[in-house]
Amino acid sequence: MTRLIEPQPGILDITLYQGGASHVQGVDNVIKLSSNENPFGAPESAKTAFAKAAHNLHRYPNTDHTALRTAIAEVHGLDASRVICGVGSDEIITFLCQAYAGVGDEVIYTEHGFSMYKISARAAGATPICVPEHERVVNVDAILAACNENTKLIFIANPANPTGTMIGQREIARLASEIPSHTLLVLDGAYAEFVEGFDGGAALVEARDNVVMTRTFSKIYGLGGVRVGWGYGPQEIIDVLNRVRGPFNLSEPQLAAAEAAVKDRDWVEKCREDNTRLRAWLAEALMELGIPSDTSCANFILARFLNEEEAGACDEFLKENGIIVRRVSGYGLPNCLRITVGDEASCRRVAHTIGRFREAQVGV
Repeated sequence: MTRLIEPQPGILDITLYQGGASHVQGVDNVIKLSSNENPFGAPESAKTAFAKAAHNLHRYPNTDHTALRTAIAEVHGLDASRVICGVGSDEIITFLCQAYAGVGDEVIYTEHGFSMYKISARAAGATPICVPEHERVVNVDAILAACNENTKLIFIANPANPTGTMIGQREIARLASEIPSHTLLVLDGAYAEFVEGFDGGAALVEARDNVVMTRTFSKIYGLGGVRVGWGYGPQEIIDVLNRVRGPFNLSEPQLAAAEAAVKDRDWVEKCREDNTRLRAWLAEALMELGIPSDTSCANFILARFLNEEEAGACDEFLKENGIIVRRVSGYGLPNCLRITVGDEASCRRVAHTIGRFREAQVGV
């Protein structure tokens, strides 16, 4: 019998997204450092707001997210009417591909870029185009060279995941000014809050009509389990995205928790300071063991080993000792392990365990 029911072209080319592991069979007292989660969790204000929202579970949530958009705008100095909220920033990325890319169009992402860019492009029927980076840093000239009449979207994470590297605002502005007039630049700022004084690209969005910024509550706000993100862009772009957004895409508990979290500036400042201190300590501790990493601007470091075999062996040794980190072979970095910056005890345990791994190597 002839098979008639087929998915849209490009869907079967999608490789399923693999999240960070959470468990190691047969090992207790496991530390999960594979998903870049905030080790200190969400602020108490967000937990309280989430619990209080449970009293209204029988009510449909607000469809326009007014309270949350207003809070985001007040904290970041933005226009609330140009903020859109979604189920993580992933959903905003999906909206952008749905609305602005399709069959015959191209979506640019960089060599080690977040895998959801490629997945969302293919889901929309567009062709994802990977451009090279320069030593794990976004290369603006390579992106510009890849642009053509079919380029509809360019995705850049700044700071980047999984590298942790970042490019300056002057280079981002140059890119925005030199891309084709029919192309939209998307700045993924999932880790922007970890950089003191960085606006994630908001000023560039204000200055131009071809730039959109995305952000998330999953990282520094500690709300990964709640799944809330947002985007900011020109009014006409946001109006288009709202046409494809489901009217009830966020629940009342999600909205309440995110609103409380974004207002809790003291919590964000504390988490940023702790992350900065512990990130520097961990990077230096690993460097002393002969394991370098690029300067990270996020809440993780990308530890570089001699080769894929050594990275794999270290990953297994860490798992055997109850520490889960992230292999990033799928991001074109087979000789690297991405290690989330945990609390102080976790960072010390990582350094101690990798030190034992190194000692074992010498003893072989």
